[in-house]
Amino acid sequence: MSNTSSGAEISGDSFLRGAIRRELEAAVGIENVIVDPAVLQQQAYDWSWMSKFLEYRNLPLPAADFAVKPGSTEEVVEVMRIASTYKIPVVPRGGGSGTQGGTLALYGGISLDLTRMNKIINIDKKSFVVEVEAGIDGPTLEAELNKHGLTLSHYPGSYNLGATIGGFLAARGSGVVSTKYGKAENQVLQIEVVIPPGKAIETLRVPSHAGGPDILQTFVGSEGTLGVITKATMRIDPIPESRSFLSFLFPDIYAGLEAGRLIMTNRLRPATIRLYDEEDSKKLAEWVGTPVTGNLMVVMVDGDQELVDYEVKRITELSTQAGGSALDPEIGRIWWDGKYEPYAKGKLPALPLVFGTMDTVARFEDMPKIYKARKEAIESEFSEYKVRYTAHFSHWYDWGTMIYDRFYIDQVPEDEVEALRLHERLWNVGTKVSLENGGVLNDHHGVGQKLGRFMHKQFGSAWPLIQALKEAWDPDGILNPGKLGFGPPKNSRW
Repeated sequence: MSNTSSGAEISGDSFLRGAIRRELEAAVGIENVIVDPAVLQQQAYDWSWMSKFLEYRNLPLPAADFAVKPGSTEEVVEVMRIASTYKIPVVPRGGGSGTQGGTLALYGGISLDLTRMNKIINIDKKSFVVEVEAGIDGPTLEAELNKHGLTLSHYPGSYNLGATIGGFLAARGSGVVSTKYGKAENQVLQIEVVIPPGKAIETLRVPSHAGGPDILQTFVGSEGTLGVITKATMRIDPIPESRSFLSFLFPDIYAGLEAGRLIMTNRLRPATIRLYDEEDSKKLAEWVGTPVTGNLMVVMVDGDQELVDYEVKRITELSTQAGGSALDPEIGRIWWDGKYEPYAKGKLPALPLVFGTMDTVARFEDMPKIYKARKEAIESEFSEYKVRYTAHFSHWYDWGTMIYDRFYIDQVPEDEVEALRLHERLWNVGTKVSLENGGVLNDHHGVGQKLGRFMHKQFGSAWPLIQALKEAWDPDGILNPGKLGFGPPKNSRW
């Protein structure tokens, strides 16, 4: 649809809507303000089950009234000023690869698409940092860094699905080498953020300091509810000299968890540890081609050759001590080469399945009971649906690990309300188990709309402090309303 309006179209709109549209066009250009309903639906779409279900049933997604595509921080500032003036909700959007309903425009307003802001501003080879605009996607940045012998060291499952640097930071995303190189929240040094009523601010030039509270990490993970990230300065690394792979089979998942604990508490730093339970290893064999099933662990270590050799030796000793049997290292290489295959077209879960990924992170002492309790709760409470439950453990810390577990039900109920109710019941059960056994809501997918209803339970008596922060920084409640457990904008329909 053309963005030029005939007189008939103007007469069909409210005068206020037309006036706001023209102000936005003056800020970012006529071609960058879109009201085509089809485009607005695309802007609302993400990879959440709810989004896919509505699309599958040909039902409309909660969409914005305007899709706005700024090309600079200055344009974002002006859009925020307009939105603040008219109390219009603003829903930031990157590549739309999130899984938590973060791009659903529950109260209409502006879908703020940042993908035009995709420049690499500076590569600092002396400090090993890169400054970029928030709308650049991972593969584009990685390709340019690789030309200089450098890497961002951030390879999430959404890597080839359009995920942007801003999205990495907004949801505290993680990648397959996070065990050594950290999550996005560990890689970021500095950000530029646009806040209401239309102002750009910068956090401090370095992340580690004793200069007061850390504003950087308050914006990181806030999923656009406190401000819109427009630029980021990220730590980068040299491409490793060498990589080696290992694989082990364990008699049960708990022995594998103990091996991972020993590796991390002995302060070794493998780039990757992936521990699969029996059911998940079957999927891995089917999708990636690993030639063994069972309680399988694959490990990758990288760096200079002397370090790699030492870590291979110690990890083998510790894994054997925990009850593991060493397998052909080539199994680990097969996994590495096929690490994006589970996200390839036709392999990701799709409707008519009811499915979800319920990742949580916990201390080592808590994770075994979370796995056991969640598997038992899902399989018993939804046995009538012949539910299937699979899990692997994919990001490891000095003090614990995270579980990436999924539920699958083969057939979505015909009744639309019942289908959504079943999906939410599954999350209610799985989340309750996490919170009761030392886990949190999520490790690296974020909260969005899907998990927002659990935020008060997770934070307990501290939740009012977070609500007070939101009210102070976004007094009109226009930034991504209805996400992270926050309510509607103060003026719920402008």
